[in-house]
Amino acid sequence: MLKWLTRLFLFGVFLALSGVIAVFVLYQQIKPELPDVSTLRDVRLETPMRIFSQDGELISQYGEQRRHPISVTQMPPQLIDAFLATEDARFYEHRGIDPIGISRAAAVWLTTGEKRQGASTITQQVARNFFLSREKTVIRKIKEIFIALHIESLLSKDEILELYLNKIPLGHRSHGVAAAAQVYYGKDVGELTLAEMAMIAGLPKGPSIFNPISNPRRAAERRAIVLGRMLDTGKISRTQYDEAMAAPVAARYHGAEITLDAPYLAEMAHQFALSMFGEEAYTRGLNVYTTVQSDEQKAANAALIDGLLAYDLRHGYRGPVASLWQGNAWSMAQIEQHLEQQPSYWPLEPAVVTAVAERSATLIIKDRGEAQLDWDGIKWARRYLSDTRQGNALRQAKEALSPGDQIWVRPRGEHWVLAQQPEINGALVALEPSSGAVTALVGGFNFTLNKFNRAQQAARQMGSNIKPFIYSAALDNGFTLASMINDAPINHWDAGSGNSWKPRNSPNVYDGPIRIREALARSKNVVSIRLLRDTGIPVAMQRLNAFGFDTAGIPATESLALGSPSATPLQMATGYAALANGGRRVTPFVVARIEDTQGRVLYQAEPSAVPVISEENAFLISQALNSAIWGGSSNGRRWNGTGWRAGRALQRQDIAGKTGTTNDSRDAWFSGFTPARVATAWVGFDDFGRPLGRTAHNPNLGSDQVAGGEFGGSTALPIWVDYMKVALKDYPEQQRPVPEHLVTATIDTGSGLLSHDKGMTEYFVEGTEPRRYGRPGTQQQFGGTSITDELF
Repeated sequence: MLKWLTRLFLFGVFLALSGVIAVFVLYQQIKPELPDVSTLRDVRLETPMRIFSQDGELISQYGEQRRHPISVTQMPPQLIDAFLATEDARFYEHRGIDPIGISRAAAVWLTTGEKRQGASTITQQVARNFFLSREKTVIRKIKEIFIALHIESLLSKDEILELYLNKIPLGHRSHGVAAAAQVYYGKDVGELTLAEMAMIAGLPKGPSIFNPISNPRRAAERRAIVLGRMLDTGKISRTQYDEAMAAPVAARYHGAEITLDAPYLAEMAHQFALSMFGEEAYTRGLNVYTTVQSDEQKAANAALIDGLLAYDLRHGYRGPVASLWQGNAWSMAQIEQHLEQQPSYWPLEPAVVTAVAERSATLIIKDRGEAQLDWDGIKWARRYLSDTRQGNALRQAKEALSPGDQIWVRPRGEHWVLAQQPEINGALVALEPSSGAVTALVGGFNFTLNKFNRAQQAARQMGSNIKPFIYSAALDNGFTLASMINDAPINHWDAGSGNSWKPRNSPNVYDGPIRIREALARSKNVVSIRLLRDTGIPVAMQRLNAFGFDTAGIPATESLALGSPSATPLQMATGYAALANGGRRVTPFVVARIEDTQGRVLYQAEPSAVPVISEENAFLISQALNSAIWGGSSNGRRWNGTGWRAGRALQRQDIAGKTGTTNDSRDAWFSGFTPARVATAWVGFDDFGRPLGRTAHNPNLGSDQVAGGEFGGSTALPIWVDYMKVALKDYPEQQRPVPEHLVTATIDTGSGLLSHDKGMTEYFVEGTEPRRYGRPGTQQQFGGTSITDELF
């Protein structure tokens, strides 16, 4: 008997040694194919590129995978317990492999021939997820075991668990528990309930099969298994188990946790990062910090949208989106089902009219239920006839609305207002004048409706926004702010075409001899043409080029003085920035810095500025543009500048700006600045040939309404004002210091010559101030050159 036991023991030893030798030989054979697991210490998880405002608000996210890596210490203990109870209950006890689980899987394979996935510890899953494919083969399983053993010798249990919980795919492009918490529940992991944690912990077995969004029944069954295992292992109490089991399956898809709406700017930042890092930008976890402040961007969004909707409102109501029924009304369920399929375009929400009273209407609004539309929200909606004609003012709600109408509404305080998608569009862009950093940018009414970025891409005729640059060239070529120019009609015969050119002022009023300061402030067209003639078209075009405007291909004609060249709103704001900052052309930029996932700075913006005009020239033009806001007097007569609405609204003396309107009012501009901010607002139709039209007074809307033609001062300027109210709130009024080489003189406002009386104080470059006193019939002498020819 002893002999047989000895032989049996020796046979066992032999088998054990043979197994060890076999494993050693197998290891040596596949060793060259095993990856270097030490790379896990420096692993870079594929994470999306995220775009932030300067103050940390998330603007957008780009990349196929949703992942937000977090440390294991940031994960709730119950969430970890849920995963361990389901995926690897002995995780903290084994050394990377679970012999019991492997034996069970082997037995199944030997008896059934099925190669089922199973017996993999969390460490093995890390090995597979980082280094291997998901094919079910014996050799892959053996490699997985060897890699798992290596990982256990290199990393701590917490490090392994952290890799696993950040790497694992959990459906809907979410990878890792933090991303899954956001995608399914719109929460941080620390805010999840036990039921939600168990739901996420049940996903690794089959992210599509047990998905709580697409398959809530199967998801609830899987959640029950997870909770049961947590109860069996003592991780939760019976009370917790019962409460979690009773919780509804409330998951729904949540997009990226966008906290600031700036899609046009986000796309600019996205393209910049892509140009620097290529396709890697989508997986490196880049954090791109833009130059915008969230409060300014929100103000810009609201200002442009309000301005475009205000234009649309005064031009009349174009009718409902659709008429859903004529006779029998739809049920509430039918209406709600229909509205669920309709898009929303902030701040517009789809709604259906269910009843109309004399001066009110009852609505069902998407996701908000029943609401009332009172008379104040309806009375504007006289009929739209054309861009220049509107119907009669409403007397009853039924003149605009009928039951069954699908309409748009927008909130106003606690009430709702009838609205419509505007056909007009626009842009607003703002810069820090000293650096060129973009502080706010909106490229249109709604990015979802149309992704064309008008702030950056829409080159439109400049109109009178060009005049400060024409005047800038004139001041460097023999003129001062006090120079007198004849504001009189021009009739220029063109022998080549056989036609005469008769440019007109807008309005068609002429004041005779007028100072340059007043002419620019009041946007006198014929004065701008006369200055261009005297300065010379080549000189003016060189000045435009210096400010950053492309004049290549522009006909060298006198129409240049009236704004025939085209520019984008961003180019326009950049040009005006040079007037605001003392004569330096800045390069606008939207990305302040780019960091990697560890916070290391990979890119830092370096603002650049190039002097293009003298500080004195910039100051003088800014002075004239300040008069465009605050007006002035001539010969005892008060006059308003074209931007007077900005002064009345903001009540700041440090504002300067210029309106701009092109032929037939196809484009409306306002560009203006303080030492702290420069901004340009533009309004127009995407159809270049469609004028902005005009409106008649609406008796229902009171006295404070825009009526008549659509111009820069009435259409674009209010948008600029609404933005600046927020942008300038933290910047005290600041007067610019007078440059060293400027002097002042008291001049007569009627002649521009020196005044014996009070007159007004004007600035001059040293040596250009007038030398004579004004008397009746006196002609001004400037630098020894008579400008009598400009008076008559």
